[in-house]
Amino acid sequence: MQLSQAYELHITELGHAYVLFFFSTVVGLIDSTVDDWEYQNTTKDRPSGIPGSMDLQKMDVDLKGTQNDKRVERRDWMRRTNSLMALEVLEKISESKKGATLLRVIHLNMPEKFDGLLKRLCFHETCKMTSPNLIAAKQIFIKLSTNIQRSLAFEGQLSQRTVTEMLVDIESCNFVPCWNSKSALPACWVLFDIYMESTMDPKQLPITSAVDILTETVITLQVLNQASWQETFLALWVSGLRLVQRERDPPEGPIPHLEARLCVLLSIVPLAIANILKDDVIVNSSPPQDAKPLTEMELKYGHGVNGKIRTPKRDDLILALQSLGQFSSLLCPPESVLDAANRAAAKAADVISLSKNTNDSKGSDCPSGSSVKAGGNMRHLIVEACIARNLIDASAYFWPDYVSASVISLSDATPKEMSPWSVFMEGAPLTESLISSLIATPATSLAEIKKVSRIALNGSEEEKSAAAKILCGASLSCGWNIQEHVVNFVVKLLSPPLLPGHDESQNYLMDHMPMLSAVLFGVSPIETVHILSLHGAVPEFAAALMPLCEVFGSLNPALNNQSKTGDQLSVYRVFSAAFLVLLRLWKFYRPAIERGLKEGDGAIGVGLTLEYLLLLRNRRFPSATVNPSPQDKMPMDLDQFDSPSDKPIYIDFFPKLRAWYCQNKICVASPLSGLCTGNSVHQVANRIISTVYSKMTMGGPSSDNSAASSGTSCGSSSTGGEEPSERPLLPAWELLEAIPFALESLLTACAYGKLSSRHLTTDGSTSMLPLPMAALVSLTITFKLDRNIEYLLAVAGPALENCATGCSWPSMPTISSLWAQKIQRWHKYIVYSCSRSVFRQSKGAVTQLLRSCFTSFLGIRNGPDSPLTSQGSINGLLGHISPQGGLPNSAPGLLFLRSCRLIQDVEQVNDVIVGLVAEFARDSVDLSAKTTSTRLRSAHSSLSITAARAKEVSSLGASLLCAAGGPRLVYELYWRTIPTWLLSAEEVKLKEVSSASRIIEGYAMAYLMLQCGACTWGIKDRPLSWGFSSQATRVVAAHMDFLAGVLEGNVLLGCHPVTWKTYVSCLLGFIVNFNPVWVREVRKETLRKLACGLRKWHKSELALSLLERAGIQAMDLVAESLSSIG
Repeated sequence: MQLSQAYELHITELGHAYVLFFFSTVVGLIDSTVDDWEYQNTTKDRPSGIPGSMDLQKMDVDLKGTQNDKRVERRDWMRRTNSLMALEVLEKISESKKGATLLRVIHLNMPEKFDGLLKRLCFHETCKMTSPNLIAAKQIFIKLSTNIQRSLAFEGQLSQRTVTEMLVDIESCNFVPCWNSKSALPACWVLFDIYMESTMDPKQLPITSAVDILTETVITLQVLNQASWQETFLALWVSGLRLVQRERDPPEGPIPHLEARLCVLLSIVPLAIANILKDDVIVNSSPPQDAKPLTEMELKYGHGVNGKIRTPKRDDLILALQSLGQFSSLLCPPESVLDAANRAAAKAADVISLSKNTNDSKGSDCPSGSSVKAGGNMRHLIVEACIARNLIDASAYFWPDYVSASVISLSDATPKEMSPWSVFMEGAPLTESLISSLIATPATSLAEIKKVSRIALNGSEEEKSAAAKILCGASLSCGWNIQEHVVNFVVKLLSPPLLPGHDESQNYLMDHMPMLSAVLFGVSPIETVHILSLHGAVPEFAAALMPLCEVFGSLNPALNNQSKTGDQLSVYRVFSAAFLVLLRLWKFYRPAIERGLKEGDGAIGVGLTLEYLLLLRNRRFPSATVNPSPQDKMPMDLDQFDSPSDKPIYIDFFPKLRAWYCQNKICVASPLSGLCTGNSVHQVANRIISTVYSKMTMGGPSSDNSAASSGTSCGSSSTGGEEPSERPLLPAWELLEAIPFALESLLTACAYGKLSSRHLTTDGSTSMLPLPMAALVSLTITFKLDRNIEYLLAVAGPALENCATGCSWPSMPTISSLWAQKIQRWHKYIVYSCSRSVFRQSKGAVTQLLRSCFTSFLGIRNGPDSPLTSQGSINGLLGHISPQGGLPNSAPGLLFLRSCRLIQDVEQVNDVIVGLVAEFARDSVDLSAKTTSTRLRSAHSSLSITAARAKEVSSLGASLLCAAGGPRLVYELYWRTIPTWLLSAEEVKLKEVSSASRIIEGYAMAYLMLQCGACTWGIKDRPLSWGFSSQATRVVAAHMDFLAGVLEGNVLLGCHPVTWKTYVSCLLGFIVNFNPVWVREVRKETLRKLACGLRKWHKSELALSLLERAGIQAMDLVAESLSSIG
């Protein structure tokens, strides 16, 4: 058929042909009016691209020479009359519900074709201004345009507003006066706080950039909450401020502290906002000279034909930043960043002062007589971060009350000190004092970082080491405005180029050994690695560490290797730093069953393996060719050379690492097999055992303890009473290959009484522990606790905690008591960590903790006049400012976020959260009844308040569920939890549940499903690259199949019919409004069943909306549904 050729579709259903024929007719009639009116003047400008009328120029008759003027006049009159009649027919068709439906189907499923129709309408607008023949049709044409506009806006689609339809359309936040308090924010933004706090878990290094995840989270919540961008940005900033204030004075311990939290607020959040503003269009910007002005029709439709008109988000960002001044309790800077805040305020004061001195007319813009206390606050740092990334301009300095008058006057009188970075950029040599200043002061520009990186590659040995330390200093930890660039340069330094004049007798990486050692130990602290992971550098970081491990682990170590800078270097030391950091990125300490991905980084069942990290890393270099060899030339700039890090990397490139990696997996999966005598590994294992025995005979456990405690870190020249000559000086890979067999032999000797277990431990009370764990405790408890060996503690600590919490007897309290005696300043942190172990195996404890999360977040309202949402709800859930020297933050939400990944039966979290959401949603109706009318159907204000409370409940449940298990639990929610909840028989309630409670219960459960799915798989037409996969498609389709089966009567329900009806109606309504892309993943027969069931409930409009969004393949179902439209 012509329709198949014109639309490039294989049309097999009559309904498809009907829809396309209707649209072709509409376009053809519009084209006919152009042909009848002003055809000669407009043909060359008429838009094309979709089927329209025939080319009437071929049918034109040459009337030249005819003498019958009456026939010509009659022909013109008939043409004008026919054109008017055609417009009238179009106007009537577009006004009807059926016509509007058919137009909307094309708009939703064939937007490029509908765009051609819009172009024709815009073309007619220009014609009516020039053609006198169109004046008579002006009113008809206006009606036609209005009807089409209404069909796009879905006005009048829902003729009868039922309760569930009103629930779907209720906005989440707008009914609450959001900014009427200096500390109040709607609770619907709780996901921001929970996500930010979850990124602070020291044992969870996200492998997806926090910038990307936060960007999608912001977009998702803005859509779900139907909020303005001002409200969204303000909520985002406030959540970031709460993150910093929550533990501004945290207890000391091996956890990320303030630096990582400030990284989120001042680097991750601005970068996420920058991503959102990429597509923002500034309305006031000057258009190109050859650009055509937007027509009235383009302005009327809001988005324009080519999407030219959008509301500028940048203005909303400015309004949000200005509103931050209301949150004074959150703006007080922690002591460590007070100087930075003061410098930011002084910078603004300098600009204002200079402007005032230059032009007195601008003096009125500066604050005068302000009562604001002199000094900087967190808002000054936030604004500086936004200015540095070109999100706003320096006019922010002139905002009212941004800088107090006292700061401006102080700026005039205070002499300015020259920054050490300015001294460095002017060419000063790297003296010891300048190096110390540069390490302690963050860089402020990319040019400064590039110059340091060039020295790290091209300088002398002393300069290379110094430059590496500078890069890994304050610029990396608190250079927020350029932090992502510093992270990139630091990771690239771990893959240096081949130097000219390289000695071929040794590996080229040995030439960079001082620099590599400085970088490795500079990035090894817990907080620094966490910052790298927040910027999404884990895959690249791991890939850069693998060749270092391979090379330095294969070299024979030298006893002493002193660098020219005085730093102690050794092959063991460099290997240990690289290898232990690689283990942390791999999260080796978790059992294989628990190493499934939970951060939204892949499909269910995919383990976080070294291969997977390399796969993620290689995806970022799709065009690179496989060439793992180093380059032959040395570049002048780190960001310009084509290094090995730019090529795909695979585990097979590193045979030593791969052999150990496979051995490790074998050791985890099954017991070790014996070694043949004479085997090289057997010989190395014997040497290790001999070293252990020699230390035992030198004084027993007590002397070992004192010796090890007074010794230096791994890689030093000696350790306690051990002589250097006693060490087995072998390549590290050979030692690692033999250690499991040596350990197996020692433990076997203890088991058969040939060796006393006390010889492997340092404390008599450790006999209460399993012997392997006691040995591990004995090893870790002898470490010196200083920053130089933090890279050891960062590996040993998580492994020890994971092993202890997995034991059936109380091993964790025993270990905690031993560690608390050794490190008094860690006492509070250790006690807090010990308290989390109960949640690993106790289901009752998990249930009670989750209930505490809900009660602390929702609060107990003391009366009908108590506020619906407040800052206190977030504070109750996650805690507020910890008192200096007090106990660690033990708020239930924070305790859950730090414990949820220890829960063995993580599926239980789904069951508990679903039950709590249903319970608290029902209770919200009872609370609402105290303040408003008892008739839910007629009281819209009561409905709004009750629905808002239910959304609070669902938002909290979805946020906790996603934080605990990510895609894994969301799949489970769709696949098993909700269907089981709907099919299960209700428990006997102590009181009768009203119909209103049933409605809100179903509504809350539908919103829980929506937010979980949207946060995991994306919102609207923005599927997440790391979330929406074939498994997501299957699980959504499977849930729709389940709903269709119940609607068809094939499955018996256990829940109340009102709850079921509300759940289905609201869920499908949410999908239609917020995530129509999901509908296209549902089978056509399932859609037919869903629509049929909805029509039986007298929800024909919702059924039609569902089918309209099902794609081209389901357009025939829409045509079949037209009979149900009045």
